[in-house]
Amino acid sequence: MSSAKIEDKFSALELARAAALEDAPAQDQVGELVSISYDEIEGSSEARIATYLFEASLKGYVGWRWAVTVAKVDELSSPTICDVVLLPGSDSLLAPEWIAYKDRLLPGDVGPGDIVPTSADDARLVPGFASLPDDEDLDLAQLFEFGFGRARVLSITGRDLAAQRWYAGSSGPNNAISQQAPKPCNSCGFFIPIAGSLRSAFGVCANILAPDDARVVSVDHGCGAHSEALVVTD
Repeated sequence: MSSAKIEDKFSALELARAAALEDAPAQDQVGELVSISYDEIEGSSEARIATYLFEASLKGYVGWRWAVTVAKVDELSSPTICDVVLLPGSDSLLAPEWIAYKDRLLPGDVGPGDIVPTSADDARLVPGFASLPDDEDLDLAQLFEFGFGRARVLSITGRDLAAQRWYAGSSGPNNAISQQAPKPCNSCGFFIPIAGSLRSAFGVCANILAPDDARVVSVDHGCGAHSEALVVTD
């Protein structure tokens, strides 16, 4: 839009442009006037504040505008510069919203030498002593299984999230390889039950020929490498 077609009630266009030019790193980074908007102040029916928008030609700031705020105390006073800032327009190039590292990480992102700190208030973990049952005498093996000696262990929330993730994933029962398997994993000789509260639902596959070798599988998972999938010959 041509600046000639925009009503300048404050007659402060050149003042505003000069302020933008003073703030800009280079003179050619302040372009044509885009618009002038007016705001009234409480108790007055006349506009006392105006914002002059100029095109901004800065690398990395596509569609941004120089916004120069001008104020007048009354109709007779001279306009005064209040502020000069860069503001995005409706079609501006904006940086994506910042996302914390813990929300950005995906499975497989952590590589050799990478460190992923776990927050102190992670709901998936509780202090190791909180996992011990009350009023029971436990031997060393049982103490280790419950987490004694570790600063933190899985909380109920952490355990449930893991169980849901494993069961719904490729090592659960709801996939083509499981549904076409001759028998489930819990009847396979290569199935090693895991310890702890997830023992009844999951184990580890120990068959080198199975697609899930050395991985956690659900008891009702399955594949064609079941130990009892014997070939019957005449």
